[in-house]
Amino acid sequence: MTLPDRLALLSVLDAASVAALLLCWIGIGWWIEREDAKRPSVTVIMMQYRRDWMREMVTREPRIFDATVLGALRQSTSFFASTSVIAIGGVLALIGNAERVGGVASELTRMDVPTFIWELKLGLVALLLTNAFLRFVWSNRLFGYSAVVMAAVPNAIDDPLTYPRAGQAGELNIRAAWNFNRGLRSMYFSLGALAWLLGPVPLLLATAATVWILWSREFRSRPRDILLSVPPAKP
Repeated sequence: MTLPDRLALLSVLDAASVAALLLCWIGIGWWIEREDAKRPSVTVIMMQYRRDWMREMVTREPRIFDATVLGALRQSTSFFASTSVIAIGGVLALIGNAERVGGVASELTRMDVPTFIWELKLGLVALLLTNAFLRFVWSNRLFGYSAVVMAAVPNAIDDPLTYPRAGQAGELNIRAAWNFNRGLRSMYFSLGALAWLLGPVPLLLATAATVWILWSREFRSRPRDILLSVPPAKP
């Protein structure tokens, strides 16, 4: 059976549910990262706090505190990158035993589905987890770049390179954080994609729930209110 013939085994609703998941994944990321939004997300609000951090770092003596905070951020990216690798390995193991997965899922859904379909559904989960892994690795690298630039910030406040380099470190820190958040969103949607094993309707419901969770945490959460209670300084 050729690949087009195998893909023809999927229903229109299956294709629509997968398209909805991918569009929501891209769309919520765009919505969260809009810097010109009237109602900014937590991610955007934190951008200015990160810039404030680097400006305060210039006059902080010693700068061990800043190095410690950045080290903790890098440890978080390493932890999630390792978690993603483990999860990818688990999904690939399931793909290798797709017949057993199909047997369990068939008992739940009362449907007889070819093994290829189960492999395809698990492949979507693996794809999202792989994207998360790559985001976390790149985030870790960017935090490392930020640490090097921070170390290159002159100690003399009146040095013409002091604040420009601190600004560079802040922007690198922001990019690292954005990639970290993108990795987390990929992990959220990979969990939602598991619902496809139960059918397209559960996938649509899981996608909607994932979008709601991400939206509420970025735009309607208590931490957001706390961050805005004392607005960050403007450059």
